[in-house]
Order: sequence, then C-alpha cells, then structure tokens
Amino acid sequence: MARKNCNPDSDGIHEINLTPLIDVCLVLVVILMVATPMALQSGIAVQNAAKAGRAAVEKARTERIDITIVSADSLVVNRRAVSRAALGMNLRVLLNQSATRSVVVRCGPAVTHGAFVSVLDEAKSCGAAQIAVVGG
Repeated sequence: MARKNCNPDSDGIHEINLTPLIDVCLVLVVILMVATPMALQSGIAVQNAAKAGRAAVEKARTERIDITIVSADSLVVNRRAVSRAALGMNLRVLLNQSATRSVVVRCGPAVTHGAFVSVLDEAKSCGAAQIAVVGG
C-alpha cells in the first residue's frame, strides 16, 4: 500500500477558498433586503379620522348590547334601567335586532359573583353569540 506524502512542501492548496462564503453572505443580504420592507409594513388600516371615527362609534353602539350590573336586582341595558326580572325579555328583543349578537357585560363593585354569573347565563340562553366581560 502506497503511503501519501504528508510533507508540507508538497504541491497542494494552501489558501482558503472564500468564494462559497462570499456567495452565502450575498444571498443573505439579498434576502434581508427583500424581507425588511415586509416586516416594517403596518397591518393597521387607517381611515380619515373625523368622519370614519364617528361612523365607527355609531356602528359599534348599534352592533353590541351593553349590560351594566348595578346590583343583584337592577341592571342598565344600553343606557336604560331594567329590573333583573325583565332582562330576558329585553335582551331577546335587542339580540334579534343586532347583527353581531354580541353582548358586553360590566359589573359594579358591590355585585355578588352569583348575580354576575346568572346574568351571563341569561345572556347566553337568550342567544348571545359573543359575550365580553369588561372589568372596571
């Protein structure tokens, strides 16, 4: 078996080939140049402030039903005082008129957990598609 010559004076390649390294670096630079504008684009659509803002607020008011629980026996539904016993009837009428059938429930500090949960259950049984709970 012939033995290879390990002599450092033998003919061979003694310098590092930088071409593949430069190619990889240039490809990375091109990828970053293409990807950076996409990363910095905003996904938020901004409309004209004055008219669009007023229209959005009016639409949001008619699209959802606000329930504020004042005490175990009294509620405020869309800025109207309603007794707890009449909540189901009023809520069914409002949900039938609503396009999104979403309900937002706020709770006063003196309201018990049981009263709060019973209002949530009533809203769900009346046909609310989405129920949001707002703390305060």
